[in-house]
Amino acid sequence: MYDGVRAAAQGALAIAREDGTMCDEHSRDHDATGRRKFLKATGAATALGLASGLYIGPARADALTKAQRDKMTPEQIIEAMKEGNDRFRKGVRKNRNYLNEQRASAAGQYPAAVLLTCIDSRAPAEVIMDLGIGDIFNCRVAGNVENSDILGSMEFACKLTGAKVVLVMGHTSCGAIKGAIDNAELGNLTGLLAKIKPAVQATTYTGERSAKNYPFVDAVARKNVELTVADIRRDSPVLADLESRGTIKITGAMYNLSTGAVEFFG
Repeated sequence: MYDGVRAAAQGALAIAREDGTMCDEHSRDHDATGRRKFLKATGAATALGLASGLYIGPARADALTKAQRDKMTPEQIIEAMKEGNDRFRKGVRKNRNYLNEQRASAAGQYPAAVLLTCIDSRAPAEVIMDLGIGDIFNCRVAGNVENSDILGSMEFACKLTGAKVVLVMGHTSCGAIKGAIDNAELGNLTGLLAKIKPAVQATTYTGERSAKNYPFVDAVARKNVELTVADIRRDSPVLADLESRGTIKITGAMYNLSTGAVEFFG
């Protein structure tokens, strides 16, 4: 699962064997020295593994525990998501045992973050940030807009369950953004798109302001994330209070469908 950990462990084991068998008359001393080198090397390798995802322990093969989650700061959780996206982009995602994660999380869940993302099938947060079962809550709605139900879900995630990050993630070439720009109307979708229109109006752009102009669409998508983050702070005193006390961090991000990169704000 962890190639770096295995390589370091194997290398340290080779050193231990060499030190412990080179001279028979000093075998005990060399064995002890070899064991110390082995433990030191594997400990360092494990420490490297801690920084590579939502992991607070060596080679975690099950769901995130409360103790593991509670040791992390909001900044560390965001960094873990960044590193997960970096692995995704490089095609070196972690090997996971989803069955173990499912079983471990069945009795309780301790997600580190709650995300508000778009329903777009090309932007699944758990995949593009290399996350496992139980790592995050994920609210998905076209255009990643907030409403009272979303806010209630976020308050549950943070105040009652202990999540430490609220992340709003938009993406490039968003169909909901295009619909809001074009003033599309269709049943209940009309009301949803109305929530995005303030972002269209607030976007400063000197070029063609149409849904056919992708740079403008992406600029509106970014502004929509920024306004949604501000709306969450305004509309949820519960979350705003948690953030003011440093318990959580509320921020935004943009996912690029073409490059696979997630750009985190601030």
